[in-house]
Amino acid sequence: MPTVLRKYGFRFHFYGFDMAEPRHIHVTGHGGTAKIWLEPIDLVEAKGFNAADLRRIMDVVGEHHGQFVEAWDEFAKSVS
Repeated sequence: MPTVLRKYGFRFHFYGFDMAEPRHIHVTGHGGTAKIWLEPIDLVEAKGFNAADLRRIMDVVGEHHGQFVEAWDEFAKSVS
């Protein structure tokens, strides 16, 4: 479960068991969890986050999109 980024108390990471799905990032922190597609950037599911948290999370995903895609691709190569 590699952590790609920690920012604003959120942990942006992915799980090795779901690498067959389209590129996405998981987010945990502040008592919530979320899953966000990376291409296109889209919120798949979220639990426990308020609207302000979700806005901040989506802003971070947009800001670090390239980093998340690169980390996904590198990790996918290592587990295949």
